[in-house]
Amino acid sequence: MRAPAAGFPAPRMIASTSDLAELCGRLKQEPFVTIDTEFVRERTYWPELCLVQLAGTQDVAVIDALAEGIDLAPLAALLDEPACLKVFHAARQDLEIFLHLFDRLPQSIFDTQIAAMVAGHGDQIGYDALVSAVTGGAIDKTHRFSDWSARPLTPAQIAYAAADVTHLRDVYLTLRKELTDQDRQHWADAELAELTRPETFRPDPYRLWERLKPRTNNRRMLGVLREIVAWREGEAQNLDIPRQRLIRDESLLEIAAVQPDDVDALARVRGVTRGFAEGRAGAALLEAVRTGTGLPEAVLPRAPRKPEGARASAALVALLRVLLAAKCEENQVAPKLVASGEDLDHLALGRTDLPVLQGWRRAVFGEDALALLAGQLALSVDGKQVRLTRRSQ
Repeated sequence: MRAPAAGFPAPRMIASTSDLAELCGRLKQEPFVTIDTEFVRERTYWPELCLVQLAGTQDVAVIDALAEGIDLAPLAALLDEPACLKVFHAARQDLEIFLHLFDRLPQSIFDTQIAAMVAGHGDQIGYDALVSAVTGGAIDKTHRFSDWSARPLTPAQIAYAAADVTHLRDVYLTLRKELTDQDRQHWADAELAELTRPETFRPDPYRLWERLKPRTNNRRMLGVLREIVAWREGEAQNLDIPRQRLIRDESLLEIAAVQPDDVDALARVRGVTRGFAEGRAGAALLEAVRTGTGLPEAVLPRAPRKPEGARASAALVALLRVLLAAKCEENQVAPKLVASGEDLDHLALGRTDLPVLQGWRRAVFGEDALALLAGQLALSVDGKQVRLTRRSQ
């Protein structure tokens, strides 16, 4: 069984509004509280919240979000409290759940996965590995794939869920000290800011077509694709079903290409059944196609623009990648946090409007990358390390 961190009481199961209000009222007075969730999403668009785990200095609680009659408003009040820091690990899915549930994001958040990357623990380190690195303990993964919507929960499941927030307290305290010692709290703050914006979790439905990466420059086709992808997103949300279950990407790409104008033509598209085409969803999809085909030329989207000129030199990108690895090793920070492969491609092509050339990233890597590209920096091997040599003008 996955045991809670040492020194914590046995987890308390919360299944009533009154108990939840009493717990959250006490936790609001804490300087920080650790939070995790368990949910299921295989059959729905929105995650179905099953459990919320909370831990303070003296409390460990597992909230049954599916308990009959429970009102989660006290939890919302706790999340709204700016004086109490809410600590998560890999917070994006948890925050998406709370944004959907309460129509606002928690105030004052800290993500230990982001902090670990800033502090030099590697790229997107998993919770189990981070707990092991910080506490030396091992995490039992037995209940990782539990159906958290099934009731009753076993004592082993409850203990497993509670351990996610008890160990997280030790992880947070260790990372906070590391960031302070390294003078990198402001680095973490810059990354955490992304998690405070609702648009991070609510992408523009009229930009989602770009994720399908259509291989065409036909603006009319792209206009139709934009309309039908936006329609699918809204319909999937309204029906609360996964977007791919409603209609798959491949079918949308074909619809954008052939632009069916009646039920028979729609039913001939691969992956579209006759029943779908004849139903309400099929009618709405055909209307979205008509909207796309009727758009004025001036408002049709264009394929995402590639940088001007030839493709980036593979050798030059490889040099930038070596420099990135060397600088991140020197500064003990995760390379993925500093620059992506796409960033390196853009740098090699001369782009300057990049995050890697701003803020702390510029100090860690950007300045040297520009120097390398300008021929003012050379890379060599000194023993078992990469050496950077400034070249005289």
